[in-house]
Amino acid sequence: MTAKSLKLATIGGGCFWCTEAVFQEVKGVEKVVSGYSGGNAPGKPTYREICSGLTGHAEVVQVTFDPSVISYENILVIFMTTHDPTTLNRQGADRGTQYRSVIYYHDKKQKEIAEVVLKEVAPYYKDPIVTEIAALDIFYEAEKEHQDYYRNNQTQGYCSFVITPKLAKLRKLHADKLK
Repeated sequence: MTAKSLKLATIGGGCFWCTEAVFQEVKGVEKVVSGYSGGNAPGKPTYREICSGLTGHAEVVQVTFDPSVISYENILVIFMTTHDPTTLNRQGADRGTQYRSVIYYHDKKQKEIAEVVLKEVAPYYKDPIVTEIAALDIFYEAEKEHQDYYRNNQTQGYCSFVITPKLAKLRKLHADKLK
């Protein structure tokens, strides 16, 4: 497989530790990088700045995937069913614009697919979907301690009580898409 055949998806579903852990288990995903996007503050933001809510950035992950193994549409379906896309600027106890549900598309085709997927999954939710769809401007990689967070901190409280249940949901809903 050549690097040219790989594609990128950039998505935010609340805390990036959760979304990263989900996609690290998906067949066809080559790499998942936690980071920040969608803000307007100058320069590369830090985690502390993001947490202030003042930068406008969301916590996101950039997923490098092989489209011959998993489609962008399937990436988005997994994304939309492993977080709550109906809560504005919030996932569970995490609150603030940095935790918004967002899909940053890389091209017109990804935008079209994102719009279709949101319409397709909407009937499965009681409340309206508030997931933002926007063009990717810049992706900033998060600090080293935020990469592979769940793998490195599984016994930490947040991981046990928030991420582990999301992974159980992933395994139940998408068993056929897992490594």
